[in-house]
Amino acid sequence: MTVTLRPLRPGDEEAAVRWAADPVFCRSADWTPGLAPRVVRRHWAAIIAGGDPAFLRLGAELDGRLVGFVDLAGLDGTSAEFGIVIGERALWGQGAARRAGEALIAHAAGLGLSRLTALVHAPNARSHALMRRLGFVEAGHADPESYMGEVVPVVRYARELGSDSPHS
Repeated sequence: MTVTLRPLRPGDEEAAVRWAADPVFCRSADWTPGLAPRVVRRHWAAIIAGGDPAFLRLGAELDGRLVGFVDLAGLDGTSAEFGIVIGERALWGQGAARRAGEALIAHAAGLGLSRLTALVHAPNARSHALMRRLGFVEAGHADPESYMGEVVPVVRYARELGSDSPHS
C-alpha cells in the first residue's frame, strides 16, 4: 500500500462530502454530523483555495483516489502541529494513516521544520499507537476536548526532526 501526498485541488471536496455523510467518521474526526453537502463543499473550497501561510493541508491518495488528508497547523518556520485523517473507514487499521504520517514527517523535514507536535484524545487507542509508531513521544497534556460525544483528556505528543533526532 503506497499512500502519496499531494496538494488539494478542485473536486476534492466531493470526497469530503462522502466522508461527512458517514456518522461514525464524523464522530471520530470531530466533524459536525449531518452537514448539508453544500456546506461541506463551501468549507472545503475555502481550504483548497488556501491563503493561510500557517496552515498546510495535503491530500492523502491511495491508488489515485483521495482517501484522507494530513495537516501541518501553526507553521512558524521551526515547528507545526501534525494531523492525519483517513476518511475512508475501510482503510482504518490497514496502515494508510501510518504511511500518510511517514510522508508528512518527510515533508515537514523538507520544509526545514525541527519539531512536530500532535494532540490525541485520551480514549483514541489507535491514534496513540500511531503516534508511537511514527516516533512521537508523550510531552504532556492539553485542555480537555469533546470526542465521541464526551469531554475527554487530550495527550500532547512531540517528535524532533533533523539529523540529530533518533527518529529522523
